[in-house]
Amino acid sequence: MSQQGYVATPPYSQAQPGLGGYQGGFGSAPAQPHYGHYGGAPPPATALLKPPVSSGTGLPPHPGSGPYNPNSQQNGAPMQRYPPATYSQPPQQSYNSMASPAPPPPMQLTNQMGTMNLGNYGPVQSAPSATSPVAQQPFRGPPPPATAQPSMQHQMGPAQPPMQHQMAPAQPPMQHQMAPAQPPMQHQMGPAQPPMQHQMAPPTSMSMGRPFPGPPPPAAPGGFHQPGLGPAGPPGYPQQTGPFMGGHMAGPQPGGFPGGLGPQPGPPQKKLDLDSIPSTTQVIEDDQARHGGQVYSTNIRGQVPPLVTTNFTVQDQGHASPRFIRCTTYSLPCTAELAKQCQVPLACIVKPFARLPNNETPLYLVNHGESGPIRCNRCKAYMCPYMQFIDGGRRYQCAFCSCVNEVPVFYFQHLDHMGRRVDFYERAELSLGSYEMVATLDYCKNNKPPKPPAYIFMIDVSYNNIKSGLVRLICDELKTLLDKLPREDGAESSAIQVGFATYNKTLHFYNVKSSLSQPQMMVVSDMTEMYVPLPDGFLVNFQESRALVCNLLSQIPDMFTDTNESETVFAPIIQAGVEAFKEADCSGKLFVFHSSMPTAEAPGKLKNRDDKKLVNTDKEKTLFQPLKGTYEQLSKDCVAQGCCVDLFLFPNQYVDVATMADVPSHTGGSVFKYNNFQVDTDGEHFLRDLRKEVQKSIGFDAVMRVRTSTGFRATDFFGAIHMNNTTDVEMAAVDCDKVVTVEFKHDDALSEETGAFIQCALLYTTVGGQRRLRILNLGLNCSTHLSELYKSCETDALVNFFAKSAYRAILNQPLKNVRDILVNQTAHMLACYRKNCASASVASQLILPDAMKVFPVYMNSLMKTAPLTGSTELATDERAHQRLAVMAMAVEDTQLLLYPRLIPLHNMDVGSEVSPTPVRCSEERLADGGVFLLENGQALFLWLGQASPPDMIQGLFNVPSLAHLQAHMCVLPELDNPLSKKVRSIINDLLEKRPRSMKLHIVKQKDKPEMMFRQFLVEDKGLHGGTSYLDFLCHVHREIRQLLT
Repeated sequence: MSQQGYVATPPYSQAQPGLGGYQGGFGSAPAQPHYGHYGGAPPPATALLKPPVSSGTGLPPHPGSGPYNPNSQQNGAPMQRYPPATYSQPPQQSYNSMASPAPPPPMQLTNQMGTMNLGNYGPVQSAPSATSPVAQQPFRGPPPPATAQPSMQHQMGPAQPPMQHQMAPAQPPMQHQMAPAQPPMQHQMGPAQPPMQHQMAPPTSMSMGRPFPGPPPPAAPGGFHQPGLGPAGPPGYPQQTGPFMGGHMAGPQPGGFPGGLGPQPGPPQKKLDLDSIPSTTQVIEDDQARHGGQVYSTNIRGQVPPLVTTNFTVQDQGHASPRFIRCTTYSLPCTAELAKQCQVPLACIVKPFARLPNNETPLYLVNHGESGPIRCNRCKAYMCPYMQFIDGGRRYQCAFCSCVNEVPVFYFQHLDHMGRRVDFYERAELSLGSYEMVATLDYCKNNKPPKPPAYIFMIDVSYNNIKSGLVRLICDELKTLLDKLPREDGAESSAIQVGFATYNKTLHFYNVKSSLSQPQMMVVSDMTEMYVPLPDGFLVNFQESRALVCNLLSQIPDMFTDTNESETVFAPIIQAGVEAFKEADCSGKLFVFHSSMPTAEAPGKLKNRDDKKLVNTDKEKTLFQPLKGTYEQLSKDCVAQGCCVDLFLFPNQYVDVATMADVPSHTGGSVFKYNNFQVDTDGEHFLRDLRKEVQKSIGFDAVMRVRTSTGFRATDFFGAIHMNNTTDVEMAAVDCDKVVTVEFKHDDALSEETGAFIQCALLYTTVGGQRRLRILNLGLNCSTHLSELYKSCETDALVNFFAKSAYRAILNQPLKNVRDILVNQTAHMLACYRKNCASASVASQLILPDAMKVFPVYMNSLMKTAPLTGSTELATDERAHQRLAVMAMAVEDTQLLLYPRLIPLHNMDVGSEVSPTPVRCSEERLADGGVFLLENGQALFLWLGQASPPDMIQGLFNVPSLAHLQAHMCVLPELDNPLSKKVRSIINDLLEKRPRSMKLHIVKQKDKPEMMFRQFLVEDKGLHGGTSYLDFLCHVHREIRQLLT
């Protein structure tokens, strides 16, 4: 059994100081990039397909009689002859991902990309069919005998060579082509055309050097610049800084490509049309057209779900909903060698408390009484649909470790003629992919039932916060917000207790016990030995102490109105929160509202360590590293007590976010940052965040364990988590927006027949104080064919994994190394596909897997994000803040961050309920007469073209023209006209959907603030370094060609 694993993920997730994973890793860049083995002839693209696995009559299984009715297979022979299961959901069109025959041919799109042909990013993704080597199977159970059907190739006529997308039987093979003079993306199908491609001789100018071998020459600012590929950047705009993404600057570039090409002999090259390269917006639109509004049933192992951007309904029938788990690929390579060859990372992104739409069934709660959940004796996996019952139902074989266990007497049930328990549909744990179980005292600390959690609000009452009006704003909001604390389903009121403290250099606790007539204040001035002077009365039930709490919140702003104290402490207040939870013997959350660097003499005192001279040096990584010592120990104390920390920062200058946010980022908390806060312009933005944070569904004192079937295992974890050992993921709290990203490696060969299984078990305390287990199960296919792996990839999940891997790596490696590895990995994955899976084609074609055709645009965008851009114009705190935010982001959030939505508003139908379709994120899509809304989950812009229609400006702002518009507006006036109502409705819908609030920036074309907007046009060159999408494609293509020669 091989133990060394495989190098299927970026080298930066390999074994290094501070990094879990593989042996190799980020080190000094080798002279020549090292990749997986490319020896030997590539298998033909269609390979030899195994005879298909038949499903008997092919009919779905019995609906059953219980409340679950999942259409799933558990034990014994596959199920036949049953009508499909039905749930009590609105009638919807059935989701079918099995419609197309086996592996889709690469639809070769041969375009003139300068001197490079871009081809073959294929038809829209289709699932494997019956003829596929790993036909998707209903979950669990051995396959029936295979029928002897011949292998099929995706052809239209009998006499054609394999893997060509052919149109008529008598035609010679032809690929989707483009003649030079035609509009982009036009497929030529005329019967009289000879087979031809628009090709050019291999260019001398397409040099094949390693990515980023050195700084580009001064002649090519902004990186890799090729003549004929369009202008170097938007003309007529000064370069300027902005908070998130990057752009181009003079001089050596950190994010750009090397060796900008000088003038080359020969005729000038025609600029490539943007529409002729893969479009993210088109991919999203196509997936919505195919799966939008349909029911996605999870009864098929290894089924690739619709995209995160698609609106669909999930019906749990044996595998966890993609809302809870998404994978980088749904077909694992059978061996470590295959995984090493393709270098596609094997990972899943788990979102245990994902919100479910109203038309989806909430998780069922299973209660086995005092005996507790049923588990495998050997590996401790929980009972799930993949367990195989044998011996008449008296024993079961574990799907994860193959151990045979006795069935407890109380749990015994007979098997039917299919070898399946007769109560299959009546038990959630046998028929559903996701469910909850009531945990017994064995799962509780000290074998005692937990108490309901508490929320403590800690308010910085230093000079800045009092004078800005922030303290009064917080206190006024809490009076009404505390009525909306989360509560158990069906409960009349929340069981969460609340407490209040204020601080500057000293700490003030408040006694608001309901029996008192006035709140009492206790002051602690010794910050070295923190304790809570109020054993009783600090944590109270809000409903019982409402009068005192409201009285206190009215008094706090006035009590400190004359303060001149500007110094603050920070670490001691978190320690005080931990001590308060210890005293009350409960878990909970601290809400800390803080404005400045803690400079008062106390544990955790910080000093300014922001040094722009370190940018673009090997020491730049220290800017992202938190200070050890006090804060590291504080994180451990918080996790041990189940104390989650949410930090709301209101800085006017550098505050060392990397260190101050360290505790929140290890306790399941969040960090919110409002620079130069002003109540009138930022107040509502902050309050939206606070309301979401206080009201969201959440679990406390959580531990997660990920179990896998034999052959692979979980090896690395990313998120707002703490790891005391290699297997237990500890979180003081986990809410509905947090995810844990889990990386897997082989430790043995996997079987195509049995597939691979993952079980995530989360033990946590509910807001009502009950200990529960949330179980998520997922089955994946396994294949010996790389084509199956590439066909089952999910780009959005891949990018989520790469972002977190890179953001972790910059703590230990120079940024240049990290960017190099991202480029090399992209090229390697695509080169492996080209070599092993694509049909033969000329070297000048860029061949992309259909499921990954927009992968390059995301990777290029990732390298232009603030943390990976070495620019002195970017604030260190902004870079550190974004790095930490991404580490716990869900797939849908990283997708939006790296490819913002650019929504045209000037030509929409104001009477329609449907929002306008987004367009490509590029300056080319902007128009002088247009109005566009741009959002990426963190920022929101309304862009007004200089020739915007006056009637539209009047309708939105009630002013006659752009010239009359006030500067720095951040809210739309509420006007009674259809246009105003429609635009405000779109904005409010976005603010409601996203995990965080976004402040609206209204910018006019050619105004200075517009540069902040332009950094989000991710298909263009970055403002602080980094190339355009098109240049990146060209560069990756050169790398691929070098790998294949």
